[in-house]
Amino acid sequence: MVTIDLSGKHALVMGVANHRSLTWAIAQQLHHAGARVCLTYANERLKPMVEELAGHLHGSLVLECDVTQDRTIHAVARRLTRDWGSLEVLVHGIAYANKEDLEGKFVATSRTGFQLALEVSAFSFLNVSHHMLPLLEKNGASLLTLSYLAAERAVPNYNVMGSAKAVLEQSVRQLAWELGARGIRVNAVSAGPVSTLAARGIHGFLSMQRHHAEKAPLRRNITKEEVGKAALFLLSDLASGITGEILYVDAGYHVMGV
Repeated sequence: MVTIDLSGKHALVMGVANHRSLTWAIAQQLHHAGARVCLTYANERLKPMVEELAGHLHGSLVLECDVTQDRTIHAVARRLTRDWGSLEVLVHGIAYANKEDLEGKFVATSRTGFQLALEVSAFSFLNVSHHMLPLLEKNGASLLTLSYLAAERAVPNYNVMGSAKAVLEQSVRQLAWELGARGIRVNAVSAGPVSTLAARGIHGFLSMQRHHAEKAPLRRNITKEEVGKAALFLLSDLASGITGEILYVDAGYHVMGV
């Protein structure tokens, strides 16, 4: 039986908000596989919840990181350099858009709203990867981000977040090419609808879930645990020949034409 052993490896997981987060499911899988995990939180409001969750991951770190502020990214890189010296896994699950830009008409998206959504949800993956590169290239690392089908299809009410996911997926491919020579792999998981804090901000999310379960080949929705296990595979040596890939974990929904 093949098992995944990440003992001695270090994983930075960004984007955990609560126990329903897909990044939390990924962090748990990484921990169970033996990796040391560092969770980040964006602001003081999220700090208590992230610290509580980190208490379930023995030996984990919890650090502040607001990806709109380079100084906090620098601070995380300095701390991980001091405490760990290398970084073999980077998980990016950060996304945000103004509520009005998700509930209103896409054509009416504000300039500042568009810029904010792309900065937080897409540019942050590129920017964090750049700041962590000295750590990532030491042993050859695996990077992972989270996307959604709206990156390539029109999804009602997803609006500017679909634009951000499209940029994010292009970033996966471009980074895979650029960082491959350094032994760094870059992939994404495109997950089906899961009831997370971020997903609840999408107007009509429950209807979206019901439709997905009716139309997907497996006739059901996915679980966050399934996302966690798929991510663990991509982040492990079992996927050593895979980079630049968008792996769909959506019960097959993306293959359907109607």
